[in-house]
Amino acid sequence: MEYYKLVVLALSFASIVSCTTSSHHGGPQIQWGACDPSVVNDTSLSCGFLEVPLDYQDPSVGKARLALIKANATGERRGSVFFNPGGPGGSGLAAVNEDKDLLLGLSGGVYDVISWDPRGVGNLTVPGEVFCFDDFAEYTTFFNGTIELTGIEETGNFTNPADIKALLVQAPTMQKKYEQLGQKCLQSPSGKFLKYIGTAAVVRDMVSIANALDGPGTPINYIGTSYGTLIGSWFVNMFPERVGRVVIDGVIDPLVFATQEPALSFRSQLISADTIYKALITGCALSGPSGCAAASEGDGPLDIDAKVQALLKIAYDATKLNASVPITSGNIRVELFSEMYTPADWSNLVNEEYPQIVQIVNGEAPGNATLRKRSKRLIGRNPLVKRGSQPNDSPSFTSTAIYCADSVDLRGTTMEQVFKGIISTAQNVTHLFGSSWPATFYRCSFWPVRSVERYQGPFNKTLANKILIASNLLDPITPLPGAETVARLLGKDAVLVRQNGFGHTTVSEPSTCLNEIAVTYFTNGTLPANNTLCEVDADFEVFSGVNTADILAHLPSTDV
Repeated sequence: MEYYKLVVLALSFASIVSCTTSSHHGGPQIQWGACDPSVVNDTSLSCGFLEVPLDYQDPSVGKARLALIKANATGERRGSVFFNPGGPGGSGLAAVNEDKDLLLGLSGGVYDVISWDPRGVGNLTVPGEVFCFDDFAEYTTFFNGTIELTGIEETGNFTNPADIKALLVQAPTMQKKYEQLGQKCLQSPSGKFLKYIGTAAVVRDMVSIANALDGPGTPINYIGTSYGTLIGSWFVNMFPERVGRVVIDGVIDPLVFATQEPALSFRSQLISADTIYKALITGCALSGPSGCAAASEGDGPLDIDAKVQALLKIAYDATKLNASVPITSGNIRVELFSEMYTPADWSNLVNEEYPQIVQIVNGEAPGNATLRKRSKRLIGRNPLVKRGSQPNDSPSFTSTAIYCADSVDLRGTTMEQVFKGIISTAQNVTHLFGSSWPATFYRCSFWPVRSVERYQGPFNKTLANKILIASNLLDPITPLPGAETVARLLGKDAVLVRQNGFGHTTVSEPSTCLNEIAVTYFTNGTLPANNTLCEVDADFEVFSGVNTADILAHLPSTDV
């Protein structure tokens, strides 16, 4: 599932229908009604609310309100399956509206698919979206003249001493800005809720919804992608006795997250990113000029890479001469990185966007609104950074609020240490994407709030039922070792299935093999052998005439 650009959500309950959740088990009820068609355009979906404690340890603090969505089972209903699309900060309402058929299909059609906007997401759940600035203008004024707006400028693999010096000299300024940002967020209307936003609360909220829908003590079924896998890892270990059928796909390593600062451990999440870029330029070369506008006749992958590097260098040089260029090399890197998530978009990238970027960088076209708008959408679905939008276009800090509230305690890390880590990542882990900035993760070393509850282990509990862990062999942001770690920790209670493809989560490329494994698991509980390898469907073309197997067979071993 893609990473959903936050939509401003509004639900209408003018026509509440009489399908109230059964109350044989007592406790709060959910009234299901029509969703607002401007938000959820699929009229088969139902929406509702559930009140839960803001703080499960101290109910006197008050209530939170969760906005829920439901897709009815297509077959004989056996219960509910819960879904979180990741982010953190992805809207469950938008996700089910967009991917209802996929979710019902993967779960065999025998469960109602339930999702919700977690705390800090949207404007229906309370606490809602986290805004720290009144509008976009205030945000840009606050960060004016910093890398927050331009990205980091560097060439090659960040070995130029002048580039290194230029970044390090900004460290005190950016540290002060991030410390001030934290205080601004605390003083905003969202501030009083920040300590009640986080993954442990989301897990407890899911259990509350399950109790209301299916009854206390019932098995809880769950699908989580990307950040949703952290929810999954925490859930199965916080409530091992409630584990029903659980699938996590695109796995964040919960041990690393529980013990290391995200700003310093983020490099471990980028180990496959350059290989996936090689897959893109390899596919482009195989397709040739007819299928890839970035290719000339006879080009190999290295020829196409040379064009990309030249483009970055032109943008870099232009930015050095004039800080107000329409698109910087830093912007291009972030845009390119977000494209590593979704191979289905690669053809559009090289044929539609790449020529536009070339024109803009060469001064042959203005920084046109269409491209900038699309860039904002791409960045919006990218868990590196979340640019949510309100009518005044104030950036959302929900991703930061969730991820940082869950992180380890502050350890006195300086921005200089963070920057040195970024330089090292660009030199040693991913030449192309190591310097991507801004990113949610880098704020956590300076974020002033931690959640009232964090789960930090153990991650090897004995579960009531076996779970399914899925991962692409090559994932740009949640690489295979995260899935392998969770599978190893859970031992006999987990089965790992790998997909021989690239992109963020296995759903980024279609695989009948993996779909059948999911359906069989959800419908009768059986799982394949551990470490099963599924192939991507051969009829899925990444570029015209070129499929995933073609690209994997031709990946260059030469360092790009």
